[in-house]
Amino acid sequence: MILTGKEILKRLGNDIKIEPYDAKLLNPNSYNLCLHEELLVYTNFPLDMKQPNPTEKIIIPNEGFLLEPGRLYLGRTIEFTETHNLVPMLEGRSSIGRLGMFVHITAGFGDVGFKGFWTLEIQVIHPLRVYAGVQICQIFYHTVEGQIEEYKSGKYQANQGIQPSLLYKDFE
Repeated sequence: MILTGKEILKRLGNDIKIEPYDAKLLNPNSYNLCLHEELLVYTNFPLDMKQPNPTEKIIIPNEGFLLEPGRLYLGRTIEFTETHNLVPMLEGRSSIGRLGMFVHITAGFGDVGFKGFWTLEIQVIHPLRVYAGVQICQIFYHTVEGQIEEYKSGKYQANQGIQPSLLYKDFE
């Protein structure tokens, strides 16, 4: 089952942590998350799964930044979230999708116990100007059935910013 907005609010401070929290971003069954000003792009191709891949940081200026099709932009949410006893999920907002923007390729699924900023895998189907602070995606929460074992991975847990792929650590 998916939590209602009222249930999200009720569980804030216990099973759910969202910092900063803004009551205006709470929806009937989700909470809107906002785009941070930093983006990362990979700089050397082809990418290699067994190696760390170099990235370059882009800061979105006040006048916005033009995203180009065919390029992957890694972004992150302004909000730090922490979830216990629930499965956090992330989806793009319909208003964003209607502009031809994807906010995740496959990583919209969180684990019970995840805490950190959400790294977004952003792509566009045509050029699109984006702005820092825009409500870009929404987090929603599923209840869990069965015994819970919380996420403890050292790769992405408690991250402090955008996380490029750390898949190479699986080969070590």
